[in-house]
Amino acid sequence: MIRPRTARGQQLGEFLATKRRTQSRAALGLPPGNRRSETGLSREEVATLSGISVSWYTWLEQGREINASDQVLNAVARVLQLTEPETEYVHALASPGRAQVPPPPDEAPAHLLNLIRSFEFPAFILTSDWTIVGWNAGYEWLYGPIVAAPAEERNLLRIIYTDPRNRALLPNWERDSRSFLAEFRAESGVRLSSERHRALIESLTELSPEFREQWAEQTVSRFTSRLRTFTHPTDGELVFEHHRLVPSDAADMHVVIYAPVPETSVGSGSVAS
Repeated sequence: MIRPRTARGQQLGEFLATKRRTQSRAALGLPPGNRRSETGLSREEVATLSGISVSWYTWLEQGREINASDQVLNAVARVLQLTEPETEYVHALASPGRAQVPPPPDEAPAHLLNLIRSFEFPAFILTSDWTIVGWNAGYEWLYGPIVAAPAEERNLLRIIYTDPRNRALLPNWERDSRSFLAEFRAESGVRLSSERHRALIESLTELSPEFREQWAEQTVSRFTSRLRTFTHPTDGELVFEHHRLVPSDAADMHVVIYAPVPETSVGSGSVAS
């Protein structure tokens, strides 16, 4: 019987295939491949090392609808030397019970808007597809174009990859964009097959060569608080601590905060101006 393909299964298959082709052979005690390559495993090698049939692993990479057990997925993750966030990503995509997810809300709750507007530093609110549904005066000061942007363009990924004004703010754009994209993939999981997520990915794939290249890298990582550097058009170099909060009563949203770092020079202007 031919097992049907699924959208989330296709995401899983593309991820596994990318990791398989870039896996170090030496790390697994294997000799170079047929072309004397030090990287890349065959499907047969992954299946054998994982203790599963070649057909079963092939179906995984083909995006077929199969009920892979946690034991099987963990074995494949071990062979491909996946990180913990990558392993969680694989489990999320392979779990049939998590296939249906509600669409992201179109508006932020009033109490979250009140919260970020009480901050003197930049803050904004993201939905699960990273649409920006609220911000404060500090964020307007940092990224002024958010005010005039049409609602359909107020998406953090879209801004990062298509707005040159945002790129000018980020002296470490290459590093920052890759970090954001890896976090977006990890957080999206099964949502990547939803209508809004799929439309966003398809649009950015067409609009941005950099997005197309980085999306194909299949990187996955959890968010971590970190220092971020910006080059403000009037206030020069700014350094913030980048934090993110998940409200207990709005778990499908993130409150993103850029907190000033007292020990660093943040230009001559006021964040709240």
